[in-house]
Amino acid sequence: MNAEEPYDIRIGGGNPSGEEIAAVTAVLSAALEELAGEHRRRQRLTPSAWERSQRAMRTPLTLGAWKTFGI
Repeated sequence: MNAEEPYDIRIGGGNPSGEEIAAVTAVLSAALEELAGEHRRRQRLTPSAWERSQRAMRTPLTLGAWKTFGI
């Protein structure tokens, strides 16, 4: 989410003041942004299913290996 997309936070009880609602909204929004950022970082560090399914190329042959082939 970003600043243009507000979170859907609902106060279920009590009689909070505007300042209390603003404080709770700020704390919850910051916590959600932190979790979302952590999730994005984890997704970048984890290889995708496509990347996991790829096998590494074989190691290249050395030049001297074929000189004795067939002797």
